[in-house]
Order: sequence, then C-alpha cells, then structure tokens
Amino acid sequence: MASEYVTIGELVRLTGTRYSTLKFYTEEGFLPFVQEEEKMTRRYEREKTVKRIARIRELREAGKTIPEIREILDEGSKTDERF
Repeated sequence: MASEYVTIGELVRLTGTRYSTLKFYTEEGFLPFVQEEEKMTRRYEREKTVKRIARIRELREAGKTIPEIREILDEGSKTDERF
C-alpha cells in the first residue's frame, strides 16, 4: 500500500520533475510539507502535492511568472482545498 506521505525524492519519481525544481517550489512555499524535527526529512502529502505540482506545471506552460503563480495558488488555497 502506498504511503500517504512521500519524500522529495519520491516526488521526483512520481512527477518526473527535477529535484532542484521541487526544492525551489518548496522554498517558495508552493509545496507544503510536514517535518517532525528540525533535521528530519520533509514529508509531502502524496495526492495533494502531485496535483499541486501538475497545477504549477500548467501555469508555467501558460507563461505565468513565479509571482503570478504564487498569487494564483494563494487564491486557490482560500477557495479550493484540492490544491
């Protein structure tokens, strides 16, 4: 059975997105994560994070900038819990 939470390495495998890109999205606050202790591995909710990465990819392909994506994701978070 697949775990509800995955590491960034597993997200690379699941989404085909480069590690450095996912790290950047995490640092920008686009990908929420849980971390039990300061030096522990970050864990991402599998389903929500994969959907969110797909949404970010769609926005990038549509020519949206990082600030525009941040605004869209922030608005989406307020109105739709899926992303």
